[in-house]
Amino acid sequence: MIKRVRSISHLCISVMIALICVYGNAQMQKVPTTIDKLPELQDPPKSAVDALKSDDIEEHDSENEDRIRHYLSLTVGVEHSETLKKLPEGFKILGDFDKIATQIYDTTNGKLRITPTTVGVGTLTIHDKNGRLLYEYRLDIKKSSLDKVAREIKSLLGDIEGVQIKIINNKVVVDGQILLPRDMSRIGNVVMQFGDQAVSLVSLSPLAQKKIAEIIEREINNPEVSVRAINDKFILEGIVDSEDERERAKKIAHTYLPEIVIDKAEENFIKRRRIPDPVVDMLQVRPPPARGPEKLIQLVIHYVELNKDYNRMFRFQWMPDLKDGSQMSFGGDSSRGPSSAGVFSQITGIISNLFPKLNWLKGHNFARILESSTLIVENNQKGEMKSVSNVPYPVVNANGQAGTQFQPVGINTAITPSIISSNSDSIRLDLGFAISQLIGITDSGPMTTENNMHTIITVRSGQSAAVGGLIRNSNYTDYNRLPPDVSKNPIISLYASKGFQRKQTQFVVFVTPIIKSSASSGVEKIKKKFHLRD
Repeated sequence: MIKRVRSISHLCISVMIALICVYGNAQMQKVPTTIDKLPELQDPPKSAVDALKSDDIEEHDSENEDRIRHYLSLTVGVEHSETLKKLPEGFKILGDFDKIATQIYDTTNGKLRITPTTVGVGTLTIHDKNGRLLYEYRLDIKKSSLDKVAREIKSLLGDIEGVQIKIINNKVVVDGQILLPRDMSRIGNVVMQFGDQAVSLVSLSPLAQKKIAEIIEREINNPEVSVRAINDKFILEGIVDSEDERERAKKIAHTYLPEIVIDKAEENFIKRRRIPDPVVDMLQVRPPPARGPEKLIQLVIHYVELNKDYNRMFRFQWMPDLKDGSQMSFGGDSSRGPSSAGVFSQITGIISNLFPKLNWLKGHNFARILESSTLIVENNQKGEMKSVSNVPYPVVNANGQAGTQFQPVGINTAITPSIISSNSDSIRLDLGFAISQLIGITDSGPMTTENNMHTIITVRSGQSAAVGGLIRNSNYTDYNRLPPDVSKNPIISLYASKGFQRKQTQFVVFVTPIIKSSASSGVEKIKKKFHLRD
């Protein structure tokens, strides 16, 4: 630079010498009489000189600006020192840096210490007392070193294919498309560790979405249902048979979807408009076919009753009884005349049960009663059946007139069958039984017992179930019990008896439901069984 200035100075001197020489030759030809009339000394051409000077000044100013202007990239909380030449007295520090940093100048060491306080951009300038610019610092303050953050994220996510890590707008941006859905959660967890310094823009690759759609379609396993992946959404299309099958397909799709990772910058916006469901349900439920006639159910009911009776009796009886038959009469014989009249008397007596009696009785009774009934009922309809016998017994009314009444004894059955589904042969039976039995006959009428039963069971078509049972055991023992026809005033009373009775009763109901295609099915089999002909 100094050499160039010197060359310019030499050029200016040479030009001036040449002009002087020209002017001297002219004066030698014509000498002026007065000084005022001397021709003025002309300056060298300004264009060339000014051009040289302007180039030199601009170059000099740019070098000076480079010397006094500095760019500093700082981190919040990390102090920075700048070594300055000794500043003149009365210097001033100006600028808008006070919003983002503080400064302290150490006059002893000549160092300017800058402490960043917040993120931002500002300017710090130093001027002398006359206002001349001595130093200018342009500050760019960031939260932390993003290069370090980028290196740490890369060390954690470097093995995931398709991920790119960049530093943009004071943030580390993780971008790209991944193939495996499980990597999405891993990327989200890593980015969350760095807070606002990092953000994830990673999305699932269209190839991965297509593969997931194929897996979902295979798991649904319905040839009429297809799954497509479009714009990060999975569309379910097709026809299903019921709402349950539709819900099943949606649950399978949600099971195979990757977890949703929401950027913190979008969190408030997502809360306002809700998180969209990635599964788009476009399935249609096939309308049910026209309802045909209800199926018929044949109910075969078996009532089995077992009775066992055992009686044993011993009786010795000697109770003679005397019946008095004496009498007296008055009369006469008219053929003999009035003198033949007189009194006649007769004394008679009858002794009954004169001989002692010895009775020994032992009996055993076993009876098995089987009653079968068949009833055909339409599905979901109630069927009733009664098997009742009327037992007569005499009664006397309030006026003393004799009459007859009847006591019903038997079985009342009510059954409502329901087929569980069209694809099942299981039948739900709502059963109700009312059973009344004859125990014995008394002077007041028959003795009966009644039992009621209600239950709900499920039985497959053609199978039998024992839906109810009743077991009763009774024992009776008598000692020296007089019979009802014995004399009240015997002459001699010698009587001894012992009686024992045991009675066992068991009652069981079996039900067999059979689904029939029509009411006439099975008729031929019944005709053949009972040898019936048309």
